Amino acid sequence: MAVHTVAGTTPAPAPAPGAPFGPAAALSCRECGERFPLGPVFACESCFGPLEIAYDLPTGDPEALRERIAAGPHSIWRYAPLLPVPADVAERPNLNPGFTKLVRADNLARELGITGGLHIKDDSGNPTHSFKDRVVAVAVEAARAFGFTTLSCSSTGNLAGAVGAAAARAGLRSCVFIPHDLEAGKVVMAAVYGGDLVGIEGTYDDVNRFCSELIGDPLGEGWGFVNVNLRPYYGEGSKTLAYEICEQLGWRLPDNLVVPIASGSQLTKIDKGLRELIALGLVEDRPYRIYGAQAEGCSPVSRAFKDGHDVVRPVRPDTIAKSLAIGNPADGPYVLDICRRTGGAVEDVDDRRIVDAIKLLARTEGIFAETAGGVTVGVLAKLIETGQLDPAAETVVLNTGDGLKTLDAVAPTSGPSAVIRPSLDAFRAAGLA
Repeated sequence: MAVHTVAGTTPAPAPAPGAPFGPAAALSCRECGERFPLGPVFACESCFGPLEIAYDLPTGDPEALRERIAAGPHSIWRYAPLLPVPADVAERPNLNPGFTKLVRADNLARELGITGGLHIKDDSGNPTHSFKDRVVAVAVEAARAFGFTTLSCSSTGNLAGAVGAAAARAGLRSCVFIPHDLEAGKVVMAAVYGGDLVGIEGTYDDVNRFCSELIGDPLGEGWGFVNVNLRPYYGEGSKTLAYEICEQLGWRLPDNLVVPIASGSQLTKIDKGLRELIALGLVEDRPYRIYGAQAEGCSPVSRAFKDGHDVVRPVRPDTIAKSLAIGNPADGPYVLDICRRTGGAVEDVDDRRIVDAIKLLARTEGIFAETAGGVTVGVLAKLIETGQLDPAAETVVLNTGDGLKTLDAVAPTSGPSAVIRPSLDAFRAAGLA
């Protein structure tokens, strides 16, 4: 069967069945359900809906699968039997992201009045210090299978760094595109890996539109855009957050998850991962709630949720949380569906509360989150204040990146307690003894 292609994609020969993509069976349209052979395509030929990976997942004894996972590497590749990657993926040159800490946050729980247990899934421990290493690692394997020689992306910052690092490790060229006004730390981190870094005058949505044009141009031949023509594979990396959280909780579902929203892909794939674990019998099937978190200055999904709409109206971002500053989130409608289906909600907080939440998490748990982490912790506090989240239920909050990348957000209010002469008298006079 020939590979279906659509405008804006790069055709490539169909891979041999199974080998490069493990249990992945096909690409399936999220809107109409039509299936297509595995290929570097991202939109349905019939209805232009988004494509995602459909699987022939392992069946049989759940306990045997748990043991197989437990015997795997301490990275996302322990879940290779559930991902579109080859069986020997852990042996290939890659950054081996994942299996980051799930931190029991008792101090923060007391501050917020949470009695049912609170955990922080701290993905700042990944190789380039954000969750993007997960999604890029899976996309790189697809790029290899399709014979792409250049790895690329449109990015709000973290993804650019993850692509640059992963491409360097895999021996691929990288060329990534970012808005021109990103935080300096993220620009430096994206550039240091030696690939090409291109700033685009405009917002992330402008960058994304440019990349879509480049894919359809001869200039883009042989390029794998991780979040465009490789998007179905890329998105599967986010499922590993769900897998890890449940495994680290002793193979059980949390009651609540609070997840940041940029494009919305992470939240939708976490839900997909939870549903797969239930279907495989790896966790007990019981209710869980998913809550989406946005910055007030870029909150189109939150606004649609509150207004009872199914359509997300684009906005022009204006927030310090630049990693979440996607004004036209592709997966916004699916986020609304999931939050409503699970009994969760979508909420937002302003920049002041984002900064306060970053400092609160650092002060109580010793975790320095980037602005996206400030959004999730700030939204958690707001959900409790407004009665939308039960404080007696067990909750997991995602921190998706390292605060060292967004120092500008907290620098104005974070500095020395005092500057003194090197003497005991000066220290006493400062009132710090």
